[in-house]
Amino acid sequence: MSEDFLTRIEELVARVGRGQQEAKSRAADLLATSIKGGGVIQAFGCGHSEALAMEIAGRAGGLVPTNRIALRDIVLYGGEPLEALADPMVERGTEIAHKLYQLAPVKPDDAFVIASNSGINGAVVEMALLVKEHGHPLIAITSAQHSAGVESRHPSGRKLGDIADVTLDNGAPYGDATLPIPGGGAVGAVSSITAALLAQQIVVEVVERLLAAGIVPPVYLSDNVPGGKEHNAELEARYAGRIRRTA
Repeated sequence: MSEDFLTRIEELVARVGRGQQEAKSRAADLLATSIKGGGVIQAFGCGHSEALAMEIAGRAGGLVPTNRIALRDIVLYGGEPLEALADPMVERGTEIAHKLYQLAPVKPDDAFVIASNSGINGAVVEMALLVKEHGHPLIAITSAQHSAGVESRHPSGRKLGDIADVTLDNGAPYGDATLPIPGGGAVGAVSSITAALLAQQIVVEVVERLLAAGIVPPVYLSDNVPGGKEHNAELEARYAGRIRRTA
């Protein structure tokens, strides 16, 4: 089955990687404009979609002016007890989005990237609405197929892809997993892989735009190469109080 999964991944990577060029270009334009204006890219996702935020914020080869917003911020920065995250359904409600936005070091020039495979849960939809209410550019990464096949859990009935300035399809099938198994169900989820590909493609295009504008891109080196830690600390100092690096 692993060979079958590899075949599916190769097909999806080719389709997602080579498709949606206009949308990718528009997304890169929005993010590059934000960085040129002194803004930070705010990345958010719940559950496994947090992997997308980790792909954008704080990794080697990535942009320094990036910040990851996570559900646990209400504990780390908001002083709420750990039990506040005990309910596995917390991401389905809307209240936590308001707390997260208020706690985040967000400035007017910041842009957002929000990921959700389904695009229907209350927290991500409410966050998207808050982002647009405050005038920030918003890039969404979601599964067009899955999102189209389910009802929104947000009171408005809207979905993440309905709200964003640019919506990118991660190509994942309904339910995310790709290989049916006997007796029902499927195995071999793909959304984290294809979302990571989209994130890295956008970052590369943002850097290309900064270079074309004569700007030295503020890009991380690995902490595990000589001089990397010092290089990164110098760049991070430019965004003191704007970016947070947590586990």
